[in-house]
Amino acid sequence: MRLTAKTDYALRAVCQLASRPGGATSDHISEAEAVPQRFLEAILRDLRRAGLVTSRRGPDGGHALAVDPEELTVADVIRAIDGPLALVRNLRPEQLDYRGASVALQDVWVALRASERAILEATTVAMVVRDQLPDVVVDHLPDRRPPYEVGMDI
Repeated sequence: MRLTAKTDYALRAVCQLASRPGGATSDHISEAEAVPQRFLEAILRDLRRAGLVTSRRGPDGGHALAVDPEELTVADVIRAIDGPLALVRNLRPEQLDYRGASVALQDVWVALRASERAILEATTVAMVVRDQLPDVVVDHLPDRRPPYEVGMDI
């Protein structure tokens, strides 16, 4: 799986918003996550169009999550930015036509997508912010680092 910089930045922005229930300005997100401001604005626009983020104008303006971070999954954010998971040549694995010695590759791609979904759909933004990842993630880590002290509850 290859994640674009845009998707990485979108996930980081969503985590920042989840850690600040009142919302945050794009300036705050940009500075906190070292994301270029112009790029971030385009990302926030895409997240707003997908219904994941809201925005307010004015002196008290900023951005906030439109979805409960306990319900918003990493997969939801990836799909909002990059579209469906595990495409091969922009096709879903079931749409591929393999023949001969490579016929089993289709099964590999279907299994890969199922594994991605199992991890990405089980992991909510709130879990990431709290640094309390589900077992389906932790079980795949060779060495788990000590949890990050966030100092906030969501």
